[in-house]
Amino acid sequence: MIVRHLNDIAGTELDVDTKTWSSKRLLVKSDRVGFSLHDTTIKAGTETEIWYQHHIEAVYCIQGEGEIELAESGDIYQINAGTLYVLNGHEKHFLRGKTEMRMICVFNPPTTGREVHDAQGAYPLS
Repeated sequence: MIVRHLNDIAGTELDVDTKTWSSKRLLVKSDRVGFSLHDTTIKAGTETEIWYQHHIEAVYCIQGEGEIELAESGDIYQINAGTLYVLNGHEKHFLRGKTEMRMICVFNPPTTGREVHDAQGAYPLS
């Protein structure tokens, strides 16, 4: 059994901060549960280009407002508390935080916990 608290992750190697987002990785590959679980904050007024070539990501917004734009089609979807989206087609997209957004993210395959987006917006396959 695994029991963790968000406060236990703060300031550790599983607390990753970038210019546009910060993420506390609650479950990672080394936990051997088949997925990873992240509590991620999207910073207000930011845009992040993302393309998870190697991962499926499910995202559930629990706070804030923003939008996701699919790069290929230009379709834009509004995000607010209670919105779920799943990038099950490895869609390249732009994630924009209108306000600070708090997102619960699940990745399959699981991440190691230290990943940041590469030049193409992807996490490496771990």
